[in-house]
Amino acid sequence: MEAAEKPKKTRNLKRSDNVIPDYDYLFAEDSVKGGKVKSRFLRKIVKMNVWPLILSSLVYILQAAPTWAMPLITADIINVATSAVNSAAGVTGEVWRRIIIDSAILAVLLVQNVPTTVWRWRITSKMLRSTSAGIKCSVIRKLQSLSITYHKDMQTGKIQSKFLKDTDSVDTLFNLIVQSVIPNIISVVISAAISVYKNGLVSLFFLLVIPCNVGLTFAFRKKVSMRNRDYRLKTEGMSMRLTTMLEMMAVTKAHGLERKEISSVENSIRQLTGSGRRMDNTTAYFGAWTWVINNLLSVTCLVFCAILALNNVIEVGDIVLYQSMFTSISAYVSGLISIVPQLGTGFEALNSVSEIMNATDVEVSIGKYDIPTIEGRVEFKDVYYRYPNTTQYVVQDFNLSVEPGECIAIVGPSGSGKSTIMNLIIGLLLPTSGELLIDGKNIKDLNLSEYRHFISVVPQNSILFAGTIRENITYGLSGYSEEDFKKAVEMANLDEFVKDLPNGLDTDVGEHGDKLSGGQKQRITIARALIRNPRILILDEATSALDNISEYHVQKAISSSIRGRTTFIVAHRLSTIRDADRIIVMDNGVAVEMGSYQELMDKKGKFYELKCLNDLNLKTAEEGLA
Repeated sequence: MEAAEKPKKTRNLKRSDNVIPDYDYLFAEDSVKGGKVKSRFLRKIVKMNVWPLILSSLVYILQAAPTWAMPLITADIINVATSAVNSAAGVTGEVWRRIIIDSAILAVLLVQNVPTTVWRWRITSKMLRSTSAGIKCSVIRKLQSLSITYHKDMQTGKIQSKFLKDTDSVDTLFNLIVQSVIPNIISVVISAAISVYKNGLVSLFFLLVIPCNVGLTFAFRKKVSMRNRDYRLKTEGMSMRLTTMLEMMAVTKAHGLERKEISSVENSIRQLTGSGRRMDNTTAYFGAWTWVINNLLSVTCLVFCAILALNNVIEVGDIVLYQSMFTSISAYVSGLISIVPQLGTGFEALNSVSEIMNATDVEVSIGKYDIPTIEGRVEFKDVYYRYPNTTQYVVQDFNLSVEPGECIAIVGPSGSGKSTIMNLIIGLLLPTSGELLIDGKNIKDLNLSEYRHFISVVPQNSILFAGTIRENITYGLSGYSEEDFKKAVEMANLDEFVKDLPNGLDTDVGEHGDKLSGGQKQRITIARALIRNPRILILDEATSALDNISEYHVQKAISSSIRGRTTFIVAHRLSTIRDADRIIVMDNGVAVEMGSYQELMDKKGKFYELKCLNDLNLKTAEEGLA
């Protein structure tokens, strides 16, 4: 069989497979003064959106102009009216002219608020939505680029919490900066400038607002940060606990452990609830003190302005102006202070997402060999492998040369290194030392994403998703012929059971394929592998969990699928590998024997012992079932 063409790639797929473009640099850590390492996320994201931010800020000044004009115009009208009442001339035409002009200006400013508000929201919405999508896509690409060892170490529930909750909190952080922080700062500056212009003495009093609120923020900052971090960790713990509960549902029910499981999850919920209440209490105290302090200052400002008016330092109408300006400044500063807890949540979420984005256990294909096709020649040269942060080698001094089209079986007790060798061939793991050559090229120099287009894997545990049989077989293929599909179905021996299903190949398999038997699921997995027409086929204990009848059908499917391609079989039942060209016997990471089935049986060494033990176990199991 000729190697099938690789699935068509979309534009720039090669780049997106190997690089995390656009937004990954936002999370990159840099050394800063004092030897500390920080991501400088805010500086980078502001720089990236500098022109939309400038434009939205300018539009905001127009949008919020009525807020600043209202106190000025109100004070002017009051002063004009007061002067006219107290004047001997009374209400003159000039008085009415000024009132009409003030009213017209205010009306124009109020009406223009509608188009400027819509304009600003369009600018900010485009910027925020685009940035949000970019960050989420970057996290997804990063997760796809991380090695299999990272995913094994990081629990699924924790990753889900980081992606679903923490990326939203990072979005909220930038949203707060754009929609609250920047507008409030602009408003404080403009309000303060108006106050200084009108009366420098009164404006000095306004400055009390800032140190009081800043001092309050510093007083609560550490506690707010601590509460946010604790709540984030408890949320991740709850997510992990829920994922485990769902995965263990069948085992839980089979052993009558529902109450114990409920109690365990309830305990996690109680911890999360307690952490949330402590965070809410801290936020409540912070908000209450902010409100009290700013309102006390507002009352003080009113009394202070009244005293100045009584002493003819300012006009009566200016009391309204300064009180309004003080209230505005106080409200803007309070607005900035009140979002400190939310900013704390956002920064904590940023730290959480950064844990993924700054992970270094990454598969990199930039600058590696692109592979138009492969023959299937595999060679191990003095290969050793040990997992990161360990000293024990799980594969040692492994040497093997495999020609295209050969069938190699690897056997041995649990923990002997069989699956590790398979993962090395796939490229999920790379040799700690030694060389693994594919068609004469070191696997470390290959574009692994391209290389894997020519590999198919049938794992021990069938991995199916909720969908039809057809969708599971053609997973990830952008185009395939019906002839190729039917051929894969035939070779995997699916017709034997598909003909009895209500919708044939379009029958839904349920979540994880739960509507099918183990043998049926395994044959679908084999069909998924075969439709890709791989040059290297890996069968990792594909029949170990099956009964005799299911094993017969799966073994029949395997026998027809290995012809013409390099095949590696990790076998649990040793009777299934009689026809392998060579059998490698592993023990404690070392290849202790190598040869054909008959050669190893005649030798009566380690393989012979494993075969006798295997037959005994099968006989015992059959007697137990009988």
